[in-house]
Amino acid sequence: MVCKFVLFCLCWWRLTGVFGESVSVMEGDSVTLNTDVPEIHEDDDILWKFGAEKSLIAQIKREKQIFPDVRFRDKLKLNRQTGSLTITIITTQHAGLYEVKISGEKRSKKTFSVSVYAHLPFPNITRYSSQNLLSSSSSSSSSSQQNCSLLCSVVNVRHLTLSWYKGNSLLSSISASDLSISLSLPLEVEYQDKNTYSCVINNPISNQTTHLNIIQTCHIHSDRLPMFYILLISAAGFLLIVAAVIVCCRKCRKNRFRWSVNRPG
Repeated sequence: MVCKFVLFCLCWWRLTGVFGESVSVMEGDSVTLNTDVPEIHEDDDILWKFGAEKSLIAQIKREKQIFPDVRFRDKLKLNRQTGSLTITIITTQHAGLYEVKISGEKRSKKTFSVSVYAHLPFPNITRYSSQNLLSSSSSSSSSSQQNCSLLCSVVNVRHLTLSWYKGNSLLSSISASDLSISLSLPLEVEYQDKNTYSCVINNPISNQTTHLNIIQTCHIHSDRLPMFYILLISAAGFLLIVAAVIVCCRKCRKNRFRWSVNRPG
């Protein structure tokens, strides 16, 4: 049993050395990569390297700190006691592989895989214009009078998932790993639908949600009102016309009566 545990620890140590410690951070924040060394000695040499080419970005040599890489100018800080590296106001340019080597009385090596995510915008929900609907059949036209076609979209984002939810239930989703000019996801709902819908954009460390207001999005800004509102407006117009005719008739009757009374004998 002890042998199995020791073997597991050795395998885990080897895997950590190969794949590195995964670190996720929001763009603009600071992140510290810890060496896990309690204290370094005066004669220890600490080397921090970045990228597949393993470019030297920071070094402590005989207590002297060196930062040779211009990509990290004024962004790096080294802990004199542990050799840990802090990256301030990080950007997507600083995402990638980091490696630290400590040589001296004791030798150690550690790698990090740093992912940097941009701040997410709120997803935008808009209604399809009837001109944008692809089908022109009579059944589609009849359906469009009862349903509202929506589109949830985001622009200039990457490493995210865009999803439609009905309450807490996932309806549909789409993902993008690379920089995308626009990412969109359609949804069709009925005008009289009383359920709650929301569009959610998320990456591994954050999310943003826009809730759908069916009345505002589908009714007020739509180019085709539901039949109920058309009938209501028509009825109101008819009543106004009838009322105007009645008022005119009463005025005519009064005028005739006055004329007959005032007419000479």
